[in-house]
Amino acid sequence: MYKKLFLITLLALLISSQAFTCTNFLITKGASVDGSTMITYAADSHTLYGELYYQPAMDHPEGALRDVYEWDTGKFMGKIPEVSHTYSVIGNMNEFQLAIGETTYGGHKELQSQEGAVMDYGSLIYIALQRAKTAREAIEIMTSLVEGYGYASSGESFSIADPNEVWILEMIGKGEGEKGAVWVAQRIPDGFISGHANQARITTFPLNDSQNCIYSKDVISFAREKGWYDGMNKDFSFSDVYAPVDFGGARFCEARVWAGFNKVASNMDQYTEYAKGVIEHGGENNFATNRMPLWIKPDKKVTVKDVMEMMRDHFENSDLDMTKDLGAGPYKLPYRWRGLTWQVDSVEYCNERAISTQQTGFSFVTQSRSWLPDPIGGILWFGVDDTYSTCYVPMYCGINEIPECFKVGNGDLLTYSPTSAFWTFNKVSNLAYLRYDDMIGHIRELQSKIEGQFISYTPAIDRAAKMLYDDEGDLIARNFLTQYSVNEANNMTANWEKLFEYLLVKYIDGNIKKENDGVFERNEYGLPADPDQPGYPEWWYRAIVNSTGEHFKVQGSAGH
Repeated sequence: MYKKLFLITLLALLISSQAFTCTNFLITKGASVDGSTMITYAADSHTLYGELYYQPAMDHPEGALRDVYEWDTGKFMGKIPEVSHTYSVIGNMNEFQLAIGETTYGGHKELQSQEGAVMDYGSLIYIALQRAKTAREAIEIMTSLVEGYGYASSGESFSIADPNEVWILEMIGKGEGEKGAVWVAQRIPDGFISGHANQARITTFPLNDSQNCIYSKDVISFAREKGWYDGMNKDFSFSDVYAPVDFGGARFCEARVWAGFNKVASNMDQYTEYAKGVIEHGGENNFATNRMPLWIKPDKKVTVKDVMEMMRDHFENSDLDMTKDLGAGPYKLPYRWRGLTWQVDSVEYCNERAISTQQTGFSFVTQSRSWLPDPIGGILWFGVDDTYSTCYVPMYCGINEIPECFKVGNGDLLTYSPTSAFWTFNKVSNLAYLRYDDMIGHIRELQSKIEGQFISYTPAIDRAAKMLYDDEGDLIARNFLTQYSVNEANNMTANWEKLFEYLLVKYIDGNIKKENDGVFERNEYGLPADPDQPGYPEWWYRAIVNSTGEHFKVQGSAGH
């Protein structure tokens, strides 16, 4: 009986681990150096291709219907009435600087399906972006859609930002037999940052502060009907009731939020044990008592580059550092091929799940800037593949064309394309995985150089676009921003192709070619100079000997 229960539990963990796929951070105006709001998103899926979606603004005739397809699978879900006008959307940001990201947390299994439901989480995002101008409008639209047409996904956390406000919305369906979802949305206080990573994070919330917190009228009563809560309303915790944190929720999910917070705040050591998966319970309702707060104040205001770096982490310099255990191999590779858990002698162990992971389709950092006209103020800093080795390029929210390197249809996950940024960046990262500690330095150097140039160019591009906007109108400014964004994205991809060629030549076959002032060395006769062959570090050789005994010992070699 015990063995059967263990296997069921293990299977549930393995299934749920497939959903540990995304990471978001939320930055308010008062927490950023320049007064922009920002959100981040990493779409970490083993089946998602890295491309940049684009929906132009459109007018629709009266009575028009919209087909809804599930974002994850492409399954047709149903039809809903279309609105008379929809806004243009670049990726996850619309022309009014509204940006939305998400992470899936699952929650109670019996709430994860709803027969006849039309709205999945991805459709909620992209429909809201086409219909809303502000974060509050987006929340109203998203919650109204699930109320009217049902919710077809499991528990979901949404990051929603406009130029002035940043909100987190957490939602979970009502399961079979009842249409819709229960939900809570909270505004992140100005000067603070938040984050979520596949674990519901809203716990208790104010019941009488509609300026900063809104929620479904039955969010508490529904839980009471299900028998999941019988305490006082003021003590109700959304996460602890609908998606209680467990080892996986802390170690695989909350640890990523902790790691990102660690980069900008110095007081996160107190949550280290929690990040390791140690959950303490107590109080009248036996909720988790050692959780991280929903938001924190950074030590200093953050730049867009700081936020990009929050998305680049393998738990370096922490107790969970992925470069320092045997699994990193001789070249300190901070990646572990899936699954997340494994067994030895019927004992279960886990790999870490870091912010940066190999299977990312695309990621972004959005900037919404209230002091500029909307088409100029919004920037989607977009990248493909692994966040640690990607390069974020500015896609202004007012552009009307997608670069060839990011265009939908330019290759897919099963079709290689030499002009696709996704495939170009994957060539570099997958090559680097073979000799990581040597190659990653080259990648990070080029990444820093290009992103630094983009960031330094931004004020000048803003000014030029604003001058065109004021003197010649919206369309001329948009065309200028489109040309800039498209050219820079394609040029960046070309530079990454050159990086691949350089790394391939320098590190082929385990050798390391010598260089002099950036030129590969040749001998006096014009042939390639003998390469370096550094071998493996001593600790790795010792690990081999400890594992194999005298199997590789050279006969006659003296021992000590």
